[in-house]
Amino acid sequence: MDDETFWNIIEDCRRETPDRDERLGWLRGRLSRMPELEIVQFQICLDRVLTPTFTWDMWAAADMILGWCSDDSFFYFRLWLVGLGREEFEKVALDPDLLAGTPQVRALAGRSPRAWGDHEWPEWEELDYVAGAAFEAVTGKPHEDFHDAHDAQDVEDPEPRHPVGDRWDVNRADEAARRFPNLNALFPAVERA
Repeated sequence: MDDETFWNIIEDCRRETPDRDERLGWLRGRLSRMPELEIVQFQICLDRVLTPTFTWDMWAAADMILGWCSDDSFFYFRLWLVGLGREEFEKVALDPDLLAGTPQVRALAGRSPRAWGDHEWPEWEELDYVAGAAFEAVTGKPHEDFHDAHDAQDVEDPEPRHPVGDRWDVNRADEAARRFPNLNALFPAVERA
């Protein structure tokens, strides 16, 4: 599966429904109609397309929006970016400050994360499991076999060990305003002592 096919599936899914849980069901169904190898290749493509978002700038953007972002939350945030669709994903991968223009992010501004509904959270952990679930449904094999089939493709992990770029402190108001003026306007940095 190439990136074009991967993104076509994601775009078809987005057109089908805005609800993330319904999207997962749709994706599972679509992938379950594919040959075993293509299901594994969907996961390989997902891993590959995420790579440009593994940057300190993107992590800073997630920190600003979420208020704090762990390793896991950052990964789930990046999966959520895929759900925005190819055009938006590619724009924000190049300039995370453009997230301030997305309706999904704008809807969160000025509200405490405690007030966000489950459907609003900019995280989509379950996307990382959908190919494995489809593989199990098609083959009847356990989840471990999906990982073995993935490893058998002998594809090197495209992601570097550490995020790309320079790490910076999103809690420094001057730095946040300079680097991400649009996001900072929505989620102002708070200096911490």
